[in-house]
Amino acid sequence: MIKKSMTIGLSDGLEARPIAMLVQTATKFSSTVYLDVENKRVNAKSIMGMMSLGLLNGDNITVEANGEDEEKALKAMEEFLTGK
Repeated sequence: MIKKSMTIGLSDGLEARPIAMLVQTATKFSSTVYLDVENKRVNAKSIMGMMSLGLLNGDNITVEANGEDEEKALKAMEEFLTGK
């Protein structure tokens, strides 16, 4: 299991379309992927869960990946969330 803190770098935050793209990114990997924000923990492969977070540009989050491709999953999530 690996974790990394990061800051959302999407100018419009995570609205419906970026959330759908984020979920698609997470589901490419066999590892479990979770986002932790304040006191909430959400499965990154769940559209409804991700929408419940209401993430905005500049919000700080922690991404956790666990599984055989966890490093690739974490890197892909970081690239998407930080806008790189």
